[in-house]
Amino acid sequence: MVSHTSPDGQAQGAAEHAAWRVHLPALAAAAEGIQQASDAWDAVSDSFCDHDGWPIDEKGYADGKVQRDAAAWQHVEVFLAHGPEVLAGVGDAAHGADYVEGPISEDLRRLRGIDTTLERAGQIRHEWDQVMALMDASLPGSREIYESRVQEIRNSEGWHYADELTYQGPALVRAAEFLADRTNADKSAPNGRVQAALARSASSNRVAPALPPPAPATPNPTAARRSR
Repeated sequence: MVSHTSPDGQAQGAAEHAAWRVHLPALAAAAEGIQQASDAWDAVSDSFCDHDGWPIDEKGYADGKVQRDAAAWQHVEVFLAHGPEVLAGVGDAAHGADYVEGPISEDLRRLRGIDTTLERAGQIRHEWDQVMALMDASLPGSREIYESRVQEIRNSEGWHYADELTYQGPALVRAAEFLADRTNADKSAPNGRVQAALARSASSNRVAPALPPPAPATPNPTAARRSR
């Protein structure tokens, strides 16, 4: 049986497609933000250490990591908000051949495990929310005292997953952008074929101009009367 997509279904599909694409700029910016936080720390971390890599300025070293982790976690939050929907869209749109060869095959391979990365980062956030809620309930007013310390712990535990996203995040964005562009092309192709078919049909159905009707036959001339 041939199924026909209703106008409502087409509108819903277009809306879902637009919703998928709207997440990509945020994810691209978040991936870049994590990388910048990592690069900024790498640029100064050696200054806190001796030639063997051991910290000689332990406070400066610890404070630098705290700043790095806090900056990175902000971008992890963006991945938690936007990443799962885009990842699901990539899984639906990618073909089996895309994983074997083609422009995004390497990026798709890099995405192995990103679902676990997002899940574990989400667990850390959930645990932090629970601690804050428990603190508010049992020790009113304690949030102002302990919140920054609890945040440091959350950010420190989350750094591992932020580091994973410096590798997985850009791959997700590139794969999603490619597949979104291909989806657009696939949607426009049937419209182009329909227009071509209509043009061919109109051309073949043109009726040849009718031949002009034959001229009416000239009546036989009457015999001339003899003049007397």
